[in-house]
Amino acid sequence: MNVLTEAVLRSQLKKHKLDRYEVRSDMIITPSARQYLKENNIELVVQEEITASKGRQVEEKIQDEPKKPKYICSYTGGYFDEKPEFMTQLYGNKLVYKDHPRIVLRGKLDSIQSKTLELQLMAHNKKLEGLKKDLNEVLILLRNILRAEVLEEELKALTLFGYREEALREMSHHPKKYFNIDHVLPNYEMGEMVLGLNTLRSSTREVELAAIHAFKSDGEFHRVDIIQGLNRLSSGIYILMCRTVSGFYK
Repeated sequence: MNVLTEAVLRSQLKKHKLDRYEVRSDMIITPSARQYLKENNIELVVQEEITASKGRQVEEKIQDEPKKPKYICSYTGGYFDEKPEFMTQLYGNKLVYKDHPRIVLRGKLDSIQSKTLELQLMAHNKKLEGLKKDLNEVLILLRNILRAEVLEEELKALTLFGYREEALREMSHHPKKYFNIDHVLPNYEMGEMVLGLNTLRSSTREVELAAIHAFKSDGEFHRVDIIQGLNRLSSGIYILMCRTVSGFYK
């Protein structure tokens, strides 16, 4: 059940002046919150609060009101004409604080795309065309994951470098069988390309943890497709490390 407190109001309205504040009819409003609105001359408007005796009066008031503000607070149901600097859109016009777990996840997905692009440029400069092409597949998958999260779409069946999920997992677990090398233990002598891929791999693990935090609720996990996709992505990047160390791209 949603509760509107004075503390929430102070946080939301710290940098924004409003004449009216609208909440849903099922919102519990604390006395101190009501007093805060009153002291600041902000009209409290409750949605769907239409009774038989006041129906016509409320209906007329709604008709006279200007168009509804552009944004809705996901925590209180309140409306904003302007987006507060400390909030951003979760989806549609629903606003959340910028430290919301899903917004944090989006930021990490954005950062890892930047790292992928830097490695692509490095591969291009080193004339490693095969690796540059494989990194482009990584970039496309990252963008598809971000799209699936933002638009709340299902992540399509994952493939990388022509392999499906099961094959990626198998290859990453048995590098001796597939690349004729032992598991890669990175060191500086392996060069900047391998170390860059290792950074990308470890960053993917951080994104996966952010996804787990964003989609875990009451001990249950949502968007397992995204979590699994990130797990397989880290396997795919490890395969790129193994390929690079074994001389696959030369």
